[in-house]
Amino acid sequence: MKGASAENLVMMFKKSAERFSDKTALFFSDKKISYKELYQMSQGLSQGLKNLGIKKGDRVAIFLHNTPEFVASYFAVISIEAVCVPVNNMLKETELGFILKDSEAKLIISSIAYLDTINFAKIGAPDLKYTIMIDGLAPNTFNFYEMIERSVLKKEDVFINPDETASILYTSGTTGNPKGAMLTHRNFISNIKSCISSINVSEKDNFICVLPMFHSFAFTVCILLPLSVGSSIALVEHLRPFRRVVRNVIKKKITVFIGIPSIFNVLAHMEIPHVFTSRVLKLIDPLRLCISGAAALPVEVLKAFEDKFRVPLLEGYGLTEASPVVSFNPMHGVRKPGSVGLPVEGVKVKVVDDKSQDLGRDKIGELLVKGDNVMKGYFNRETETQEVIKDSWLYTGDIAKIDEDGHIYILDRKKDMINVRGLNVYPVEIENVLMKHPKIKEAAVVGMPDKFKGEVPKAFIVLKENETLAGLEVIKYLRKNLALFKIPKFVEFTKALPKTATGKVLKRQLR
Repeated sequence: MKGASAENLVMMFKKSAERFSDKTALFFSDKKISYKELYQMSQGLSQGLKNLGIKKGDRVAIFLHNTPEFVASYFAVISIEAVCVPVNNMLKETELGFILKDSEAKLIISSIAYLDTINFAKIGAPDLKYTIMIDGLAPNTFNFYEMIERSVLKKEDVFINPDETASILYTSGTTGNPKGAMLTHRNFISNIKSCISSINVSEKDNFICVLPMFHSFAFTVCILLPLSVGSSIALVEHLRPFRRVVRNVIKKKITVFIGIPSIFNVLAHMEIPHVFTSRVLKLIDPLRLCISGAAALPVEVLKAFEDKFRVPLLEGYGLTEASPVVSFNPMHGVRKPGSVGLPVEGVKVKVVDDKSQDLGRDKIGELLVKGDNVMKGYFNRETETQEVIKDSWLYTGDIAKIDEDGHIYILDRKKDMINVRGLNVYPVEIENVLMKHPKIKEAAVVGMPDKFKGEVPKAFIVLKENETLAGLEVIKYLRKNLALFKIPKFVEFTKALPKTATGKVLKRQLR
């Protein structure tokens, strides 16, 4: 098997940088960054971090959009055995503040555009000492490139145990607060190897990264995987305007396109005049494979996309706690629409009942996952870790069945998570904010199907006696406290919420 043969991510990247030294690692706008340049950038920054006193085990947050500096920062952090904490750059001050405090981050790497958010967030994060800006300088901050220029590299070989934590990726929980999944070098290397076996990538491939890199699916499959085999990656800073994405696919001769269902839905229904169809197909001719993940892919989108572009679209399944890939539909052989495919190499799955008894084939129950890709646990949350990892099996919380051929079908979720464009949104997080409003007595949030986003939140609100409130006022209030993707698309006022005898809200009756 080619690529990803190193036992840790640092060695993996170093080997690729040596083997593909002058090859373009990253395309970004009109820039080309070679493997050698990217590696040197990461090493210069790693020395700068050491000069600040960042050491083994310290947490370093990255709060950025898709940029080359994100990639360099990631490898700089893990090169000195520190732990990288990529954070969703769409989060608001209080949300960022929680993660900085919970992870005990000592340093954050970001952009001037997020300075106000960071300054507010760090008020409640006593461990945060340093801020590095990639594109400027502000009071009490360091400049990314100045740090690199001033760094004098000290050659030293560092052995990194593959079982050491490389990243802490935050994923929302049913308690309303995000939990940090600790992913080791072994977790990532294992998942990279599994992906290489499943989709057969090599240095001849060109990837495009349109998904936000803070997302586990994007970083493993769009960044770590291609860098492990010497592929080139076209980084796209923003998904819109969409024509920029299409231009990159054509100009950079992309061979592997990784996205989420809403992206493929837009492409599938994008109008192309009949006279230009053959020309478009010729321009995207290098494109050999598309992969959809992070959310369920509707069968009609799969069919419409493949009919239009004549490129195979493979659906996969995973979760942050599994680094994240669990399964893929096979490139060759039987593909079953509606299925998320077969487990990738090295990963075992089974379906169990409420007593953790294996149900066998074609029975519906909770999906369990086992393999070297399963996380070490949740950071500083031993109880929650023991609830989801038992006898080395990861309890996914997803309801599924496995057919006679081993294909997995995800049917529902045990938890109330809402999947908005591949991003996890938990109702209780929104409900907690709503309940702080002085006019709101009760609130319940559920997911509603959406043609473009997969799902969107809908809020049901019971007001306090003699109070009045408009839906737009609720939205405005929520926007001050939550990231935009978490904001309900619909707000409905009701006199009462349906409940069980024990007072639990019957959310199924609200859909």
